[in-house]
Amino acid sequence: MSEITDKITEEYDASQIQVLEGLEAVRKRPGMYIGSTSSSGLHHLVYEIVDNSIDEALAGYCTHIEVTIEPGDIIKVSDNGRGIPVDIQEQTGKAALEVVFTVLHAGGKFGGGGYKVSGGLHGVGASVVNALSEWLEVEVHKNGHIYQMKFSRGAITQEMKIIGDTERTGTTVRFKPDGEIFESTIYDYEVLHTRMREQAFLNAGLHISTEDKRSEEIIRDEMFYEGGIREFVSFINKAKTPLHENVIYMSGKKNDSIAEIALQYNDSYNENILSFANNIHTPEGGMHETGFKAALTRVLNSYGAKIGMLKNDDKVSGEDCREGLACVISVKLTDAQFEGQTKAKLGNSEIRTLVDSVVSDKLEQFLEENPAVGKTIIEKALTASKAREAARKARESVRRKTGLESGQMPDKLQDCNERDPSLCEIYIVEGDSAAGSAIQGRDSRFQAILSMWGKMLNVEKARADKIYGNDKLYPMIVALGAGIGEEFNLEKLRYHKIIIMADADVDGAHIRTLLLTFFFRYMRPLIEHGYVYSAVPPLYKLTRGKTQRVAYSDEERDAISAELRGDNPNVKIEISRFKGLGEMDPHELWETTMDPEKRTLRRITLEDAVRADEIFTILMGEEVEPRKQWIETNAKYAVNLDI
Repeated sequence: MSEITDKITEEYDASQIQVLEGLEAVRKRPGMYIGSTSSSGLHHLVYEIVDNSIDEALAGYCTHIEVTIEPGDIIKVSDNGRGIPVDIQEQTGKAALEVVFTVLHAGGKFGGGGYKVSGGLHGVGASVVNALSEWLEVEVHKNGHIYQMKFSRGAITQEMKIIGDTERTGTTVRFKPDGEIFESTIYDYEVLHTRMREQAFLNAGLHISTEDKRSEEIIRDEMFYEGGIREFVSFINKAKTPLHENVIYMSGKKNDSIAEIALQYNDSYNENILSFANNIHTPEGGMHETGFKAALTRVLNSYGAKIGMLKNDDKVSGEDCREGLACVISVKLTDAQFEGQTKAKLGNSEIRTLVDSVVSDKLEQFLEENPAVGKTIIEKALTASKAREAARKARESVRRKTGLESGQMPDKLQDCNERDPSLCEIYIVEGDSAAGSAIQGRDSRFQAILSMWGKMLNVEKARADKIYGNDKLYPMIVALGAGIGEEFNLEKLRYHKIIIMADADVDGAHIRTLLLTFFFRYMRPLIEHGYVYSAVPPLYKLTRGKTQRVAYSDEERDAISAELRGDNPNVKIEISRFKGLGEMDPHELWETTMDPEKRTLRRITLEDAVRADEIFTILMGEEVEPRKQWIETNAKYAVNLDI
């Protein structure tokens, strides 16, 4: 394990398991405990069990974790930690193993001395997974024996018993998620693999394996990063061009709190800061990010003035200092205070002081010892500062030319009558013919239409000053009303549903990618708060006599075709493929793609900021080779495209 990991306790037994309350309501309100019963909640079950193994790693006992998807979407998580305690827990008079899996808020994370640092959701993990599983079985290797216990939907089906002897220690949990609870119980291997890779980066020296055994072609990945978050930053930058060779690494400690920061600048125009507290991603930042940003800006301004690159009290802003920055911040602390059940933001003020102190001391020292790198970073910040000023002038110039400071909306926008943003939605439609049908077919009370034409600017290769002058992007910025970048203000957003409506072909996919790149880079809160959607237009129209139906996939086409034939297999079913949205008349477009009662929308989410950033960079960035490799790897998944 990494040099910053301390062993906390030599013994882990029932005396360290504390009970706070019972296990009611989990099956009745699963969303309160795992966020949702959608795909994210399903995958969250695995994270809860893995978190317990990682807590053992943080305590210095576990070195290897294996996560396996078995046939039937059964999950198996195995570690070589100390093993969950099996002796009698004093408060309940029951075996600690039983308590951990049947009582909510029971675990070694509430001051019993089991763990100094832990990342699990307040100790609810094992019991919540048990409650939401069709069945769960656990085996503990401990005290020279193998202990086994089985459950079904939280109820005990086999009391704890010894089933064999062993020389090793550790815990293995197998469970099948409950189809009565979840919308789907099919696991996405790549989602689990990505999360486990992240955990391996955050815990230097921890070996994590992932395996998918659901098909004949078994997939297996081994993750082991001695360099920890240094290697994480290198991974983030792999599709970019770094401005300096080595990743800058800083770490420090105060009392029981530890802070690690790794960073490297690249030649892009975007910042990518990933922060974690006790191995949990904090997408909304918090005190650790606040401390980092303040120190980074202060140190770079001080250093720039010292070497004469910043003259006459000139300063670069925090935004300028972070352009092209890839950074991972990882803090570990005993009493992490998160804002909200989902732990999106860290609230401990003392961690801000620690991170600020570490960056102030260590970054200043690094710049003094590496003046060439220091000069490169200051030059990058100065260039960003000049571009920001150019963007301000471009913004003011566009406002003056178009009269937009008066609140005038762009010509391409057909607005809705409703003024409450929570009730309004805007369709961003490519092409005048499709927009014309959408305008005629919409419900003008709450549906606005913004027409776009042609390929828009690839913002992955442009700074903000180019965006304000772009004739395709600026009307959208004005229509949405919330600004971009540092000026973005969610409270000024005019629509709470932003729906991208493009054709179901290669050109449509390209337009969607360009738009999503723009939202991701300059209006990320839109995606983070779930305001961005993709419309799903039908692919086929099926006709039998006067009966018409539409299908959204090949499978649905075949099913509807069989249904229309009924008992007469020789009857003729006319099947035509929609070539584009512009082909549909207003009534068809409303019925299939715009009617809230019948339409299908896909919400765009940021489940994994690292993966999203990587994909956008690969697909839209300057580097050709990573894009070529990605296309070659994923070409097999591209089916039924109109090329």
